[in-house]
Amino acid sequence: MSSEGEGILMLIAAGECSLGILGNAFIGLVNCVDWIKHKKIASIDLILTSLAISRISLLCIILLDCYIMVLYPDVYTGGKQMRIIDYFWTLTNHLSVWFATCLSIFYFLKIANFFHPFFLWMKWRIDRAIPRILLGCLIFSVFISLPVTKDLDDDFRHCVKMKVKTNLSWRCRVHNAQHASIKIRLNLLTLFPFSVSLISFLLLILSLCRHTRRMQLRAPGSRDASTEAHVRAMKAVISFLLLFIAYYLAYLVATSSYFMPETELAVIVGELIALICPSSHSLFLVLENKKLRQASLRVLWKVKYILRRRNC
Repeated sequence: MSSEGEGILMLIAAGECSLGILGNAFIGLVNCVDWIKHKKIASIDLILTSLAISRISLLCIILLDCYIMVLYPDVYTGGKQMRIIDYFWTLTNHLSVWFATCLSIFYFLKIANFFHPFFLWMKWRIDRAIPRILLGCLIFSVFISLPVTKDLDDDFRHCVKMKVKTNLSWRCRVHNAQHASIKIRLNLLTLFPFSVSLISFLLLILSLCRHTRRMQLRAPGSRDASTEAHVRAMKAVISFLLLFIAYYLAYLVATSSYFMPETELAVIVGELIALICPSSHSLFLVLENKKLRQASLRVLWKVKYILRRRNC
């Protein structure tokens, strides 16, 4: 790849990462300021803040991986450095998906209208359980990512120098592919929380359909607050589901570099697509959350006011 092409791709990656960090940092800052002001934090704000922190970390890891791929490719011949990056990528990836799933479940339990005893019990317990659930997600993600650090001191750089010896070179390539297989298998586990989010979305649709039928019998053509809440929650969940699919496909493209030589361009493009999910989903969350939307409007108004004063 030419240096100009690499520069353009790096510029795009930096732009995507900057937008994503700004969006997620805004979510975390607004909720933290509100936490300090009121001495307590709502469950939804705690989930959003945890999700924002995990995604800022994920964006930084993906951007670092992208820069290393272009500027310091020799790092990928060293097992220790590669596995450290892979560990944090796997960890932040799991955290991001699990926290987003917690958000989907929270929306479902708070907004959906079902009368099953187990649903009502979960609806009543969810606020008190959220801190423990988030902590459990963190502990699970830390331990599930540990297999990536297996044989941390294994040196792929030595194998590259010994290319003349066919057997040794072949063994190193197989070991590298085995490491990629571990990464793929670990990240396939994120399909479980994705399935939970999908089920939550489908149940929200069912709840909305039931609620709409009841409202049509009472007041045809009207839309109440519950209907609006259903629609907002469904938008937030469906945006996560669609972006997750794009992110996961991009992740598979990026991981393919372990199996196919000279795929630097495909890997970087895959990582550019992967940056879209944690970057753009934060914008959906801001737009669909009343407090965050109002805070963003206040910020835009202040920026507009400052720019107007400078021009005067």
